[in-house]
Amino acid sequence: MDNTNDYCLERLSKQGIKPTSTRILVLKTILKRKAVFSLAGLEAELQTIDKSTIFRTLILFLKQHLIHTIDDGSGSLKYAVCEEGCDCSIERQHVHFYCKECKRTFCLRETQVPTVDLPEDFSSDSINYVIKGLCSSCK
Repeated sequence: MDNTNDYCLERLSKQGIKPTSTRILVLKTILKRKAVFSLAGLEAELQTIDKSTIFRTLILFLKQHLIHTIDDGSGSLKYAVCEEGCDCSIERQHVHFYCKECKRTFCLRETQVPTVDLPEDFSSDSINYVIKGLCSSCK
């Protein structure tokens, strides 16, 4: 992913987010990671930005479908950048993988969440599908 200022400005604008200097810096930081990240990890990397500002920025990014959350069962909510054009609808959800050895979480974007037939009087608005095991590096 491109993390230049121009790309960040364009991506924020496409998502309906006003591109402030803090939002650009947060986006550049998460794009350079190229992986799933935690709030604590982001705070450690962005020590010059107030923790509450980072948290509010992530909430805005979530609301505007720039990032999505992953509850991998580790006790710490993780985040990942959405693909361009993602609306975080159930049809766009993908599988996540948590490695029990190295404790990393991966987005398996090419692996769609299986379809589940719910009873007629139930409706879903989100899916969290996490597979646990050993990643290719730890196997």
